[in-house]
Amino acid sequence: MSESRTTADFYFDPMCPWAWMTSRWMLEVEQVRPVDVRWKVMSLAVLNENRLDELPAEYRELLTQAWGPVRVVVAAQQLHGDEVVGKLYTALGTRFHNNGEGPSREAIVAALTDAGLPEDLVEYADKDTYDAELRASHTEGIEKVGQDVGTPVIAVPGPTGDEVAFFGPVVTPTPRGEAAARLWDGTLLVASTPGFYEIKRTRTAAPSFE
Repeated sequence: MSESRTTADFYFDPMCPWAWMTSRWMLEVEQVRPVDVRWKVMSLAVLNENRLDELPAEYRELLTQAWGPVRVVVAAQQLHGDEVVGKLYTALGTRFHNNGEGPSREAIVAALTDAGLPEDLVEYADKDTYDAELRASHTEGIEKVGQDVGTPVIAVPGPTGDEVAFFGPVVTPTPRGEAAARLWDGTLLVASTPGFYEIKRTRTAAPSFE
């Protein structure tokens, strides 16, 4: 594979356990391939806001809870710069998913502390102050792949210089080391094939936060 450095834009919702699994894989990829990840938000709440009546009550409740964490991430980005996004995502995801704390106010405050950010950013969880920026980032990501996917979305330069974006990969447990590198190489090869859209099979295992 080429040794020239590649920038990958990774769009995530901190509530999604599958995006969390993929994001940990991307951290592995950064260690074994010349890839730099730029962390960006998308929102499951925004993605589904026009079809709530079609969704089960349990999932509608999850989407209500999903506004807070992503709003806090966007507020942190707006007030403290792009460089804090990945660090805060790691802190939130570790508490939400690995530690099983869920998206509580207490978990968000603790994650802000873990990331070295002011605790009062949690106040933005209930505010629409930066919803325009949140929606803009979400739209940027989802327009690259279409409305019938979720999170994560990854966008990279394609073989001819044009951007290639794809949903996923959805994987558990997180591939490590050379396994992470092989999945990255294969994902890029498949995603850069003209006219290719999808490989999929039924998920038979839950996310494994190892």
